[in-house]
Amino acid sequence: MPPLNLGNQQPKTPLNADQAWRATADRAAETVLFFDFDGTLAPVDDDPTQVQPAPKVLAAIETLAPIVRRIAIVSARPVEFLREHFGGLTGVDLYGLYGLEHSHSGGDTVTEPAALPWVPTMAELAELGRAELPPGTLVEYKRLSVALHWRTAPQLAATVEQWGRDQAERLGLRVQIGRMVLEIKPPVDRDKGMVIAELVQGVRAAWYFGDDVSDIKAFAALRARAAADPDFLGVCVAVANPETGDEVAEAADLTIDSPAALGDFLTEATHRLT
Repeated sequence: MPPLNLGNQQPKTPLNADQAWRATADRAAETVLFFDFDGTLAPVDDDPTQVQPAPKVLAAIETLAPIVRRIAIVSARPVEFLREHFGGLTGVDLYGLYGLEHSHSGGDTVTEPAALPWVPTMAELAELGRAELPPGTLVEYKRLSVALHWRTAPQLAATVEQWGRDQAERLGLRVQIGRMVLEIKPPVDRDKGMVIAELVQGVRAAWYFGDDVSDIKAFAALRARAAADPDFLGVCVAVANPETGDEVAEAADLTIDSPAALGDFLTEATHRLT
């Protein structure tokens, strides 16, 4: 593994992945492990409804959950989707729609109150997208957001993106660009970076695993926490991909080749932390 650059912590000797896990083991009970879902724990698929976690991921997370202080899945997916895959695991918190929803260790789903008035707007926008966007566009309605995918028709990228930006401007909404997708969201101040910034207060270490540009805000939250506390250990891990991988890898300390490779990496971590 390449050496880790831990940003503002400025260690005397750069840590590699093995050293970072050993440093984490010393404070495991005060460590949070954060994971994005699509492209990180699970490979991206043409049909978002059919995505499944990579082999070894669920078993590794189940083993790690009682060892660390918290495991949190922080995703653009709704909590109910995440619950289908992780709801049976004790001690795993779910943060959906960039933090607009959350569920703690199997509890009820809690929605950000400021986002609720936008549910009818999102439903209408999804219907409009299905009526106006060209064939090949996948319009994914998520209750509090609408994702416009062009993975199966990459030639539509400019058309779909322009339509999405125009609609967001018309309705006073926000956009989030991702891997061959544009997501339209309510104008509510909530993103992955804000979620991570809140959850790392009072802990001694955190790892964040992500693959897309929205995860860079989460990396930045770990950097900010480390800048405020030199004793805090923050490790940013990028999962490689052909669309946004370079940008995300440049912002990370360590890069892993794929969700499948992350499954192996986490399995190895269970041995290092036990």
